[in-house]
Amino acid sequence: MDISSNDFDDYCQHHATPYNLPGFTRSVYKKDHALITPESHVFSPLPDWTNTLGAYLISPALGAHFTMYLANMQDGSKSALPPKDVERLIFVVQGSIALSVESGTTHSLLVDSYAYLPANMKHSVISDKPTTLVIFERRYTTIGDYHADLVVGSTDKQPLLETPGEVFELRKLLPTSLPYDFNIHIMDFQSGEYLNVKEVHYNQHGLLLLEGQGIYRLGNSWYPVQAGDTIWMAPFVPQWYAALGKTKSRYLLYKDVNRNPLI
Repeated sequence: MDISSNDFDDYCQHHATPYNLPGFTRSVYKKDHALITPESHVFSPLPDWTNTLGAYLISPALGAHFTMYLANMQDGSKSALPPKDVERLIFVVQGSIALSVESGTTHSLLVDSYAYLPANMKHSVISDKPTTLVIFERRYTTIGDYHADLVVGSTDKQPLLETPGEVFELRKLLPTSLPYDFNIHIMDFQSGEYLNVKEVHYNQHGLLLLEGQGIYRLGNSWYPVQAGDTIWMAPFVPQWYAALGKTKSRYLLYKDVNRNPLI
């Protein structure tokens, strides 16, 4: 099932658990990873946003150096600015938004479109229909005289990149140049495909499964996962994924990049 073209909330409500058992959840929290599944989402008003409910899925309380949250907007919803020196990436999961930036330019973002807002760039997001956004925020790590710029785009406009030794398809939503201290990867797996490398690295990840289902290994645990699930991966946790459904899998993945781990 492709939640990028269907009602995300309806999917989460009716397909979140295999049995709809009272008290049952697939969510798991451990010191080096977490699986947060839709039946565990807790929404509350987002501070300073208008008519918007949010669910924080990843935050520094886990040990992360970034936040990842869902924002459910309605007719008349409007965003607030992030804290000082905090950069933001917005990805549209369902619905559409109008993004206005300080230059006076307005961008229309549809499903699978996104925008990166550099730290301290004034902007606003307005929605006139039910819309779900996934938002990443982190305190920008300055290096030299580099400054990141506004980026607005859509997934299907990004080129497929080479993945030596792997079979999945990879797109990167942000430039790979030094001004950007994180990137968002879109990774597509056909049914039966899997990661060749059993990864262990210093980078952190925040993941949202957009389509399909499969198995994710985190440490010594193996988790069945499906569209709508979120995963946090701490540095150096062993990780591996296989797409085991009848259709392809697609997930969105946060990864910190371009900075020395000592910074």
